[in-house]
This record gives sequence, structure tokens and C-alpha cells, in this order.
Amino acid sequence: MKIKDIVSKSILTPGKGQLDDFSHSLNPYAGCAFGCKYCYVRQLPPSLYRDEEWGTWIDIKTNAADLLKKELIKAKKKGPVTLFMSSSTDPYQPIEYKTKLTRSLLKVMAEEQPDFLHVQTRSPFAKRDIDLFKQFGNKIRISMTIETDKEEVRKAFSPSAPPIPARMEALKEIKEAGIPTQATIAPLLPCSREFPKKLKEISNRVTLDDFWMGDGSGGKRTDKLGIYEVYKQLGLEKWYNPTAYKVVLKMLQDELNHSELFVSKEGFSPLE
Repeated sequence: MKIKDIVSKSILTPGKGQLDDFSHSLNPYAGCAFGCKYCYVRQLPPSLYRDEEWGTWIDIKTNAADLLKKELIKAKKKGPVTLFMSSSTDPYQPIEYKTKLTRSLLKVMAEEQPDFLHVQTRSPFAKRDIDLFKQFGNKIRISMTIETDKEEVRKAFSPSAPPIPARMEALKEIKEAGIPTQATIAPLLPCSREFPKKLKEISNRVTLDDFWMGDGSGGKRTDKLGIYEVYKQLGLEKWYNPTAYKVVLKMLQDELNHSELFVSKEGFSPLE
């Protein structure tokens, strides 16, 4: 892993594309150690313009906390501030154990609170910050990516990401602490029929997304990554199509209330 400290010129990026419901996105790091095979960021400039393979480098934005305080105050003067953390990295990847950078940003936001904060992660380490999450009341949502309930599937697509059982346990703990939570099936991977029931027990709501709805290009970016080959190796080719989500959606509808279930972009909106 190639790790580098950098000084950023800004830390808040205006929301656009799939995130245009948010005023800004916030990324403590550039790069991500989890290096999931299907990650759409592999097809974006931050990855394409690097010599290193996605998943092998991390840039630490060392001045992020100082920048955030200044930019938050400025942004709040212009209107409501709704933040998505993070859109192109994981705020709780392993380097966070050492840097505590994400925690420093949460401390800034706890003092100068945005109107809404969505925290997107796939790391159980997020539970470290329960004490800070509580300070936001209902103005925060902790969204844990749980693409499947099958560990063999997770290992095929994202071998460096945290185990699914650990993510589920962490999300349950955060929910039980009284913090708004979301289980995010994004992107949908092959799962069992028991998946919806498992999610109901650990989160306040569930959002379902797939490659075709969620990669920002109707699935074209994902096709370029050769993800279909992974499905073939698993003998699960039937799952790789834009209608597969409907089967899982029906399973979720049978288990969850309408108010607890969302599809694609609507599930990431700060307005719900």
C-alpha cells in the first residue's frame, strides 16, 4: 500500500450526478484500501490518472479538518448544507485507525453542524464514533454497505473488505445506540432468501441498488471492469442483469414496511 500525506485546496465538493440531492460530498481520503472489484471509482479520474492500481494507494488529506471548519461556515451562509461522506473512498478504511482523520472531521461537524450528514461505509470500525454520532440527533444517517449475506460471494468481489457478519453486528450496535441507520445493498450481489429478514433486525431502513442504476453510467462503467467474469466463475451469471434486483426487491417488500425500503438514488437522499 502506497500511503502519502497531501495538502488539499478544498474539502467540500458540490453535489452533482447521483449525489445532486446533497449540497456537498466530503472525502477524507483519496483512494481506498478495500479495492472492491466492482467499484465505479476505478473508472473515474482519481483512479484512471494514477499509475498505481486502485486499492493499492491512499492519499491522506492532512489539512481536512481545518479546511472543513472554514468551508462549512462559508457554505452555511449560502443555504442548507447536506453532506455525503464519502462518495469515492471509505471514511473508515484501515488507515483511519492510525490517522483518526474521519473522527476529526466529525468533531468539526458536531460543533458546526450541517443540516444533514450521510455517512457511507462498509467498515465495522464506524462504531468507534457512536459517541459523536449521537450529537447529531436525527440529522445523521449511518449507512452500512452490505451487498450480500454470503461470505463466499463477498470474498469473490471484495476480498479486502470487512466480513459481512462484522458489518451486520456493527450496524446493529449503532442502531441500538439510538442512531438512525441504513443497510445499503449496493451494489446488489447474489444473496440468500433470508437476507431481508437479517437486515430488518439490524437497521431502521434498507436501500437497494445495483450496477445499472448506481454506477452513474447505466452499467457501462461496470462492464468495463469485467465483473461478469466473476459471476461466471461463481456460476451465478443469471444474477448479472438489470432485472435481478426486482426479485430481491419483492423479497424485501414482503419483509419490510414501505417506509423502510428505498431503491437506488432515493435511498441516499437527505430529504427522506
